[in-house]
Amino acid sequence: MKKKGLRSRLTSYGDEGFALYLRGAFLKSAGYDDSALDRPIVGIASTASDFNPCHATVPKLVEAVSRGIRDAGAIPFVFGTISLHESFIHPSTMILRNLMAMDTEEMIGRQPVDSVVLIGGCDKTVPAQIMGAISADMPAVMLVVGPTVTGRFEKERLGACSDCRRLWAAHRAGEIDDQQLADAHGRLVSSHGTCTIMGTASTMAAMAETLGLMLTGGTSIPAVHSERLRHAEAAGRRAAEMAIAGGPRPSEVVTAASLRNAATVLQALGGSTNCIIHLSAIAGRMGIPLDLEEVDRIGRETPVLIDVKPVGKNYMEDFHGAGGLPALMKRLGDRLDLTAPTVMGCTLGEALAKAPDWVDDKIIRPLADPIAPGEALCIVRGTLAPDGAVIKRAAASDALMRHAGPAMVFDSIDDLMARIDDPDLPVTRDHVLVLRNAGPVGAPGMPEAGGIPIPMKLARAGVKDMVRISDARMSGTASGSIVLHVSPEAAVGGPLALVRDGDMIEMDVSARRLDLLVDEGEMERRRAAWKPGPRAGRGYEKLYVDHVLQADRGCDFDFLQAESLQAPKA
Repeated sequence: MKKKGLRSRLTSYGDEGFALYLRGAFLKSAGYDDSALDRPIVGIASTASDFNPCHATVPKLVEAVSRGIRDAGAIPFVFGTISLHESFIHPSTMILRNLMAMDTEEMIGRQPVDSVVLIGGCDKTVPAQIMGAISADMPAVMLVVGPTVTGRFEKERLGACSDCRRLWAAHRAGEIDDQQLADAHGRLVSSHGTCTIMGTASTMAAMAETLGLMLTGGTSIPAVHSERLRHAEAAGRRAAEMAIAGGPRPSEVVTAASLRNAATVLQALGGSTNCIIHLSAIAGRMGIPLDLEEVDRIGRETPVLIDVKPVGKNYMEDFHGAGGLPALMKRLGDRLDLTAPTVMGCTLGEALAKAPDWVDDKIIRPLADPIAPGEALCIVRGTLAPDGAVIKRAAASDALMRHAGPAMVFDSIDDLMARIDDPDLPVTRDHVLVLRNAGPVGAPGMPEAGGIPIPMKLARAGVKDMVRISDARMSGTASGSIVLHVSPEAAVGGPLALVRDGDMIEMDVSARRLDLLVDEGEMERRRAAWKPGPRAGRGYEKLYVDHVLQADRGCDFDFLQAESLQAPKA
C-alpha cells in the first residue's frame, strides 16, 4: 500500500525506521504529536515576496486556505517557492518561468504532501505552477491572488497596466506634462493584486479555471474583497478532500478537451498573446502538442465577448460584477466541451450548472452583439515567420491589417533604446519597425519588448500606431498592430536575422501572411554570411539558452516536456 502523509517520501538514510523516527523528532520540535504522522498533508505553495507586491495578500490567503484544510481533517504545511513579478526581474520574468516550474515540481514531488494548493497571480507564476504540478502529477488546486481594484484621477478611472502604458505614450507624445504624469502615478495601482485588466495575469487565471484546475468563479474576485478569502478557504477544503481521495491528479484534469476549451475562452476574452506560449508549454508537459492552426481556427469562429481593457473599456472588477468567467462560459455554451473534468470532482458542465445565471450584457456581451466578431488572436506565417507568429487582432488598427512598407531594423533591445527617439531617425509612419535578437535565446528570456514604442518624432506628429514585428513578447496589457513571437527567432538563424533596412515587408492578417519581399537568391547569400552571436557562458542562463524551445513550442526546456514530445536520444 502506498504510504501517505508524513510517512511518505522519507529521507534516504538506508534505514526507514530511523528516517521516520528522526522526522518525528523534528515534527515534535514544531509542536506536533505523533498523530500528525497519520493525517493527510496538504502543501501550500506560497509565493509571498517583498519583490512581488501583487502577492502582498498571500499571507492572508495562506491563513484562509489553512482553515479550509483543517476543517476537512487534514494538516496544512506551507512552503515557499520562487516568486516572479513582472517589474522586478531582469531582463524578464520569462527567463525564470521554467526555473519556477522546476522549483514547484521538485518541492511538490520530494516533500511528504498528498495534495497541494498553488497560490500564484502575477503573469509567469500561474503557468509555472501549472507546468510544475502537471509534471509532479500531484493532486493540485490553483488559487490566484486576484486583480486590483481601480483608482480615480480627476474624471477618469485608472488601472494597471493598460492605463500605465496609455499615460506613458501620451507623455512621450507631449500630450501630458511631467506633473500630470506624476499626479496620476499613485492612482494606477490602487490596491494589492494583479493588473486590473485582461492582461496576462487575469487571462492565465481564466486559463487555470477553464482547464479545470481552479474552483469555479475564482478568476476575477478582486484581491482585496472578502470573497477572495472565502474562495481560498474553499480551495483548502477541496485540496484536503483530494488528499484523502488521492485525486483527481492534473493528468486526469488537463486533457485535449480542456486545452481546446482554454483556447476558446482565450479568444472570447480577447486575452493576452503570452497565454499562447504558456498553453503550448502546459500542453507540452501533458504530451499534447498545441495546434496553433486550431487556436487560429477557434479564433475565427469565436466572437470577443468581454468589454474589458485592453480590447474593451472596463476593468476586471466590472467583469466580476457582471458574472465573471462562469457567466462567459455559460454564454459560450456548446462551443465548449462541458464533459471536461475538473478538480471539483465533477465535469465543467456540472460545475457551471451550480453558478448563478445572472449576467450583465454590457460587460459580457451576448453572442449576437460582441465587442469584435472574432479573430482576437491570429497566427500568421510566411517567409518571415515559417513557424508562426502571433498578433492580437482585436487590439490592433483595422487600417494596418493589410500593410506593406520598408523595414526599419533594430538589432537588439539596446539598439532600440539608443535610436528610437533620435530626431534624425529616417523613419515614416509607413515603415515597419523590426526588433530582433529579443527572443528566447537572443535576449535571452524573450522580454516584453515587442510593443516597440512609436518613434518620438512620429508620436509628437500624432502617429498612434505602426506595424511592429519582433521575436519578443508583449505585455498582455498593451495594444497596437504588433506581430510577436516570430519563429524561429533571429538568434537561431530565423529569417528575421536576415532583414535589412529598406527591405519591403508585407503583412496580410486576413490571409494570415507575413512575408519578407526579398528574392530567394539574395536570401541565400545573406544566410551564408550570417553568424550567430555569443551565447551565455555559465549557470542557469547557459542551461536556459542551451535547452529552451522556440515560442511555437512554449519556450519550455526540451527535457521538461512529456517524453512523447522529446527529441529521440542520440
